[in-house]
Amino acid sequence: MSDLKTMANPLFLREDELRQGIELLFYAYRDFTRGPDEILDQYSFGRAHHRALHFIGGHAGITVAELLGILRITKQSLSRVLSALIEGGFVRQQQGTRDRRQRQLFLTEAGRNLERQISAVQQAKVAEAYREAGAEAVAGYRKVLAGLIDEPARAVILRSIQRR
Repeated sequence: MSDLKTMANPLFLREDELRQGIELLFYAYRDFTRGPDEILDQYSFGRAHHRALHFIGGHAGITVAELLGILRITKQSLSRVLSALIEGGFVRQQQGTRDRRQRQLFLTEAGRNLERQISAVQQAKVAEAYREAGAEAVAGYRKVLAGLIDEPARAVILRSIQRR
């Protein structure tokens, strides 16, 4: 990895510095999602399916309403995604334990396997970048990512992530 410290400008809030950061984020996202996209293509799934698998896997029993709140997509879009995942045998739903109107979502064994396969690719990519950057840079990176989350939701999201 090229040494980004040499590229750092003490005037990091200037427009050109901000544009470079945004561009790096676009390229990083492109490469971060390439491996999972290749796996998902085998099932005719896309990134919305990946996000659903990720959050259902990390929050077994999550309700459809909670998943909608996390993903911030329309009910119609989530319905299409969940239908494909359920019909494919990757997700199962059951009636809520507290409220029978709710639908709770769980990964099946096939869903857990697919989610693990996708996660392994991304974890390897992140681990490599973390090793190259070092602990101090990783702490700064996490701070920047947290700062990109809208303020009203930030504390709740950070607590949720730290609990797991």
